[in-house]
Amino acid sequence: MKSSFDLAMERLGGPAKKLTEAQKKDIAEIESRYKSKIVQLQLSSEESIKKSPDDADKIRKQIASEIASLQEKCESAKDKIRGE
Repeated sequence: MKSSFDLAMERLGGPAKKLTEAQKKDIAEIESRYKSKIVQLQLSSEESIKKSPDDADKIRKQIASEIASLQEKCESAKDKIRGE
């Protein structure tokens, strides 16, 4: 029985490449680093909202944009590791 991941990879054009332990470690470090950055950003945004509640919507939109950017950078960094 194939996993849903295996089935999806077949549809996309091939089996998934097996990652080495070093690659797995590097990917975990990247995820950890970016999760930390996102949490820091969220905490700072909460402080900003408390200081300036009138600008809360503007701050939330800016933070959402920055979080999306960080998530894209994280995925890009992980893709580079997977491509090695």
